[in-house]
Amino acid sequence: MAITSSQIPGALLPGARKIAGMYNDIPTQWSLIYATGTSHMEAERTIHMRYLPLPELKQQGTPTTFDNGAGQRFTYNHIHVAFGLGYSFTREAMDDNLYKSAFNPANLGLVSSFKQMEEIQGAATLNTGNVLNPQIGGDNQPLFSTSHPIDGGTVANTPQVQVGLNEASLTMANNMARRFRDNAGLLKPAQARKLVVPVELRHVAKRLMETELRPGTTNNDTWSVKENNDLSNGYVVLDFLTSPYAWFVLTDVGGLIYLNRTPFETSMQTDFTTDNLMVKSYQRFYMGYDDFRLGVGVYPTN
Repeated sequence: MAITSSQIPGALLPGARKIAGMYNDIPTQWSLIYATGTSHMEAERTIHMRYLPLPELKQQGTPTTFDNGAGQRFTYNHIHVAFGLGYSFTREAMDDNLYKSAFNPANLGLVSSFKQMEEIQGAATLNTGNVLNPQIGGDNQPLFSTSHPIDGGTVANTPQVQVGLNEASLTMANNMARRFRDNAGLLKPAQARKLVVPVELRHVAKRLMETELRPGTTNNDTWSVKENNDLSNGYVVLDFLTSPYAWFVLTDVGGLIYLNRTPFETSMQTDFTTDNLMVKSYQRFYMGYDDFRLGVGVYPTN
């Protein structure tokens, strides 16, 4: 059903002081935490390999130990999703609209709509990071888990006890990243680079990240997070994080990826039989991850 004159009665009469309803878009946030790339296939995959472990002690005259366990371990699937939205105007509604510059039939906010959809999709990776998505595959664990499997053991990138954001818990998360291991069990310390918080924690993040001395104390102690060069890329507030308590520390490993399959596009045409103006937009991409070592996620409930 097209938008008709009856749906825009105020735009058909002179005397309107202002046509309101369009607002400023929030600045792009997802690009601050995702690495971007392009894709030319229906789906992409990231293959995680296991390389060599530590060498073993060799006694004089004994043979060298050979390890032939290297090879593929996990496959992460990156399946593109498509989004579309459109609308149509009757010929009469277009002809009689006196305020086309403010309520333009060819521009009813499609760009804003798709921009916000990208933000929601970008935050969704973290919002659902403690829930297993079998479609992704990988190591058959949620993005943030206490038991990511590696040869001979497990690796955690979320604490056993989910705690709120404060000096102690932030230090704990930074240290946890330094204990990451590869699939062969070799220590592969990651450096904490960026803190990601919801709107409700932005003031806590500012106090933690922009102090020169230990936060919340009367002591004159050095704030070790800065002295150790942790979180050197600062913090990011994501408006579309759904939990007011969850927070995340991203590392220099990377792992959050955006693959652009079909860039945002808009098309417009007039229907021959009805004279309706039809406008639609389309976009296709993948937003997700390919390595749990991208960070530490914490999901407290208060």
